[in-house]
Amino acid sequence: MRKIGITGGVGSGKSRVLEYLEDIPGVAVYQADLIARQLQMPGQKCYEAIAEYFGTEILAEDQTIDRKRLGELVFQDRAKLQILNNMVHPAVNQRIKELIQEEDKMGTRIFFLEAALLTDAFYRQILDEIWYIYTEEPVRRERLKASRHYTEEKITSMINSQPSEEMFRTFCDKILDNTGDFEKTIKQIDDLLQSSGKQE
Repeated sequence: MRKIGITGGVGSGKSRVLEYLEDIPGVAVYQADLIARQLQMPGQKCYEAIAEYFGTEILAEDQTIDRKRLGELVFQDRAKLQILNNMVHPAVNQRIKELIQEEDKMGTRIFFLEAALLTDAFYRQILDEIWYIYTEEPVRRERLKASRHYTEEKITSMINSQPSEEMFRTFCDKILDNTGDFEKTIKQIDDLLQSSGKQE
């Protein structure tokens, strides 16, 4: 089973790429952020530790973790952010390993994992290759304004908080240009999948 990472900056169009991949037979697609959210639901591995440390102020009325409140709390305090990461990241990594084993047993041909930050050494160890979804910045800005109604200031802040294009290009094995027509992106995806298959 091939194990491929998908990464890229905000507004690069990763979601549309993932939607295309999900429709391909024998392909499984997972998102690290969704895995993390699931593990923070009541009764799941990370919930008790987070609720106990950060207190009831980060809980919503239905007792789920209010991600917005928690985010506001930790992003003001680097030490608390590190504590939260130490609670969540190991559990997410363990769950990803379990999912890889489960999909492999089911005969899945290609396992895709999307994450905003795949620069962690853990991902390098478990993935065969990492794809960078590249999109020119003006196009990313227009997409974010159209789809999420973000202001220019918010978009600039988000882009500046993420790894640079140079870092993405240096770290990743393959680059998909998702700037133009999506049909061109599909052609690149299909070509990369064919080349991945030949390497097996």
